[in-house]
Amino acid sequence: MITAYHRPTTLEEALTLLTQPHTLPLGGGTLVNTPAFKAQDFAVVDLQSLGLDAIRATGNPLEIGATVSLQRLLDESGLPAGLLQAIRLEAPLNLRNQATVAGTIVAADGRSTFAAALLALDARIEQAIFDNSKIEYRVSNIGEFLPLRSTRLITKITIPLHVKFAFEYVARTPSDKPIVCAALCQWPGGRTRLVLGGWGKSPLLALDGLDPTGLDSTARNAFHEATDEWASAEYRMDVASTLAQRCLAQITNE
Repeated sequence: MITAYHRPTTLEEALTLLTQPHTLPLGGGTLVNTPAFKAQDFAVVDLQSLGLDAIRATGNPLEIGATVSLQRLLDESGLPAGLLQAIRLEAPLNLRNQATVAGTIVAADGRSTFAAALLALDARIEQAIFDNSKIEYRVSNIGEFLPLRSTRLITKITIPLHVKFAFEYVARTPSDKPIVCAALCQWPGGRTRLVLGGWGKSPLLALDGLDPTGLDSTARNAFHEATDEWASAEYRMDVASTLAQRCLAQITNE
């Protein structure tokens, strides 16, 4: 349960508070309301007064503040249709209005469609730390962040805009989290990233290169151990191969 509530007005104050034991950042509040968190005692640092809720297009990249809600990002104009679909699948409307982009990334597992999309887009994660009485910012790509889930405070996420992006998925129902999903991003220079989701602790980067030849076999190989209570590895391998080819066909025809 929450034992103390803080609402700092500066990033420096927030970072100082977060150095205290058993103290967590509070964005949309979706994480701290889960049973796992309710069973613990902790203090929270509310981030809503820190100005981390801006969305800025600075040339090609789009900068997304950490406390921007999923629904607000969904309403942003100019985003690829596949990314919008991935956001819709991440959570129902009520939760999208509450959940923040940073909180969603921190809590993401392999079935997170939003994390899969960001990984395909090679999103950059900016985190702030308070070191030697000054604020320092560290930037890493999301592929480095997801395996370790650093506890540093996320301040913004940056994604490219002028890219081709496609997203496909298979689920029990049209609104359910996927059993298999595929996100494919291609840059003007030909760089192509394929990410597969629907299984495991994080989405999987299956391809990052200039040659998408053999994309179907690459997708199959990535899921050769992907068995759980939802589906067998053999099923996921077949579906991943099909979805990857559909994504490639979409961006090729754009």
